[in-house]
Amino acid sequence: MDNSLKLQKTEKIVGIIGGMGPEATVDLMQRIIANTVALDDIDHIRCIVDNNPKIPSRIKAILSEGTENPGPCMADMARRLEQYGADFLVIPCNTAHYYYKYVAEAVSIPVVHLIDLVVHTLLAENPHLREIGILGSTTIVKTGLYATRFEARGVKVVYPEGSMQDKLFALIRMVKSGNTRGETSKQLVDICNSLAIKGIDLCILGCTELGVIKADLPIRSIDAAELLAKEIVAVVKHGKNPFTAIDHM
Repeated sequence: MDNSLKLQKTEKIVGIIGGMGPEATVDLMQRIIANTVALDDIDHIRCIVDNNPKIPSRIKAILSEGTENPGPCMADMARRLEQYGADFLVIPCNTAHYYYKYVAEAVSIPVVHLIDLVVHTLLAENPHLREIGILGSTTIVKTGLYATRFEARGVKVVYPEGSMQDKLFALIRMVKSGNTRGETSKQLVDICNSLAIKGIDLCILGCTELGVIKADLPIRSIDAAELLAKEIVAVVKHGKNPFTAIDHM
């Protein structure tokens, strides 16, 4: 059998529920390519991508009342990706995992849970961890997506305080508007310094927009987008079972 046909039959296809935001979706695809050992086109991973920036705003839905729930739209995208041939799904947006159940219940294929993946990986690599910094949208703070999981394992979550969290939220919006250069790097460094002053030496880049910014950070960081890319490669190339949601109830 032709090698291309063998790969098509044996390798899993990833479906990406994208557009939250578009820059972060493209960044994930670049990371998948960078993490894949390849000699030619055929060695790379097939991705079916719905880069849909028209998904109702997660930020508005969480921070404001009476706004449209993005869950049904995400579920519809998931069903279409499954119908088109995806073997498992990923959502390259931390905040969007607040609506994870809408997606998981809409399809019969696995859906990687990014938040659970990050928490599990970080604690496996740092079993004595007691404090962790979280850099993410204000929606991450409000929903407690990371906090509930870490605190259940005895790890204290520390966010930037007051004006620094506001600055971080504004920085994320800058990336969504296409501004990823110059001042954005300095601002991210300043925000990390505010955590370092609190004694935090390890943080999670808990918004996929933050990984797009190129900066030499003053504290160690775990990039959720990078872990997601590595998970995709592990599932497709090494037969790993996709890391789906852990039942926290």
